[in-house]
Amino acid sequence: MKNNDLIVEKLGPVLSLTLNRPESLNAFSSDMILGLKDALHEAKNDLDVQVIVLSGSGRAFSAGGDVKTMGQADGNQTYEHIGKLNELILLMKDIEKPIIASVHGFAAGAGFNLALACDIIVAAEDSKFALSFSKVGLVSDGGGSYFLPKLIGPHLAKQFFFSAEPIPAKRLYQLGVINALFSLERLQEETTKIALNLAQGPGKAFGKQKKLIDHSFNATLEEILEEERLTQVLMIQTEDHKEGVAAFKEKRNPVYKGR
Repeated sequence: MKNNDLIVEKLGPVLSLTLNRPESLNAFSSDMILGLKDALHEAKNDLDVQVIVLSGSGRAFSAGGDVKTMGQADGNQTYEHIGKLNELILLMKDIEKPIIASVHGFAAGAGFNLALACDIIVAAEDSKFALSFSKVGLVSDGGGSYFLPKLIGPHLAKQFFFSAEPIPAKRLYQLGVINALFSLERLQEETTKIALNLAQGPGKAFGKQKKLIDHSFNATLEEILEEERLTQVLMIQTEDHKEGVAAFKEKRNPVYKGR
């Protein structure tokens, strides 16, 4: 299915979302953000979808905000546009399914932040990332001010935001921001392997673990301990848990269904 600036494909248990404005390096548009929100809302309630992959068409993942249209919007329009982007980011964190960002070429500005909002980032070895907001006199939008300092610390995050210089994927891999690097030729194939491997896992457990980890940044140890305890009460009642125990006793590989 194609929705204006977004290509949506369901490949078995994997939902593929491809940003599709290659002529502008997949810079964000209202249609793209709306399409992503609609697709994620559907995926949230689709039991057949276990993993979501976000990628870009053409030469890049995403250039973020469309520089060609900057300076044309007033304060109210900017406030409304970023509000829609915020809704997308919150939805990505709310959905209890792994989201993989598969990055090639360039991920800049809010495009970088969109990748940071995913649960796993894989990237082409020659790709580059940039927090380019200061080059046009702006601050981060799309959650970068929240996500990046928690990954690399405030001092390095400030350096990257202040300088706005391109960051090689290898550097971010060494810092733990990127999970895996592949050659550009292998990126799609390896991303698919990772997605299918996750799709074969206990989807319910993955979803709840995602929420626990994300919540841990704003919670006390006592709160997380209690949240783990309450969540585990729910998890022992799932089909996946029962299948996992049965498979262990029968010395076979479990067949999870995400239920």
